[in-house]
Amino acid sequence: MKESFRWYGPKDAVSLADIRQAGALNIVSALHHVPNGEVWEINQIKTHQALIQEAGLSWGVVESVPIHEDIKQRVGDYEKYIENYKKTLENLSACGIHTVCYNFMPVLDWTRTHLYKPLEDGSTALSFEIDAMRAFDLFILKRPQAFEEYSSEAIATAKTYFDTLTTEEIKKLTDSIIAGLPGAEEGYTLTQFNERIQAYKHLSKNDLHQHLILFMQALVPTLESTGVHMCIHPDDPPHPLFGIPRVVSTAEDLDIYYNAVPSRNNGLTFCTGSFGVRADNELLAMFTRHASRIHFLHFRSTQRDGKGNFYEANHLEGDVDMYAMVKAALTEEQRRKEEGIADWEIPMRPDHGHQMLDDLNKNTNPGYSAIGRLKGLAEIRGLSFGISKMIPKNQRFNEQNSIDGFL
Repeated sequence: MKESFRWYGPKDAVSLADIRQAGALNIVSALHHVPNGEVWEINQIKTHQALIQEAGLSWGVVESVPIHEDIKQRVGDYEKYIENYKKTLENLSACGIHTVCYNFMPVLDWTRTHLYKPLEDGSTALSFEIDAMRAFDLFILKRPQAFEEYSSEAIATAKTYFDTLTTEEIKKLTDSIIAGLPGAEEGYTLTQFNERIQAYKHLSKNDLHQHLILFMQALVPTLESTGVHMCIHPDDPPHPLFGIPRVVSTAEDLDIYYNAVPSRNNGLTFCTGSFGVRADNELLAMFTRHASRIHFLHFRSTQRDGKGNFYEANHLEGDVDMYAMVKAALTEEQRRKEEGIADWEIPMRPDHGHQMLDDLNKNTNPGYSAIGRLKGLAEIRGLSFGISKMIPKNQRFNEQNSIDGFL
């Protein structure tokens, strides 16, 4: 696997020099200063690319080229924004960048209620607490439809939770959810956030599925002519938020999408953490089914409690069988290499590390401190090295292999 690190640009507290010392030579980055919907011009791409190359690294994956909300809703100037998106893809290809991670999550990107959950060892982790989310929705955001969507028991529990919060804790919870994470393209006030949510209230899950499919169908000719792989990231967390359905959360969602747009350029970012939040997602089976179109990997593990709460676990712990997932990735790479596929090696980055050691005293992007991700990379690198010595050269990984036999 191509060992990679995400870099948020020159203002990132984790420098390119830090990343190079970690041993990850492949950079995952984006032009976060370009407003959503605008074209990434070649000169802008090359300027960012030059910074990375001067540090002895390579910009291999874009994460992300954001999709304008008009495209998701198919309203307003969505056709113009699709054309702009095509032009950005053409410009990235002209600069030698052919892997683009993106998501189709309405309004918000990945969402957590707490950015610095204290762990027993003194480090902190990103976490999602269902009562905190409901308390925010019902009593802070005061979304009009919220009381109709939750059970009386859930409302009572959320109210009890809300009543314990101080003014400072209310602000911290609000900022964690809607004020925009470092590197994110947008943040909202409560009023703006409510307005964005209400714009989706007439859209069903089927509507959003169709909008995603129509968007990708419009891009496929550009992708195939430029050789760019678009790799959709699963919903995080993989269930509806604020009454808005999500469409990249389950095996069924993936089947709907890829049956409608089967081009290999319509790829998948396989995030073990996002899919792993749902106990009903069988990760290895999902990987197996879509292995040929996985062009980017996010390896992380979450620990869920069965009540809707979860936090970011250590990379080799939690609910994800990281051994099985790394072995699946390495075996798929071997299959591609033996079949003569040029892009056989899959970029992988350790995702959402703990804030720990000296980084506890630094102002780093939540989930993206240096040391926590370095620990995750080291663990995955060691696991990968060991597994690579065990895989027979003639072993194949395909949809016909039984999962039990594969393990």
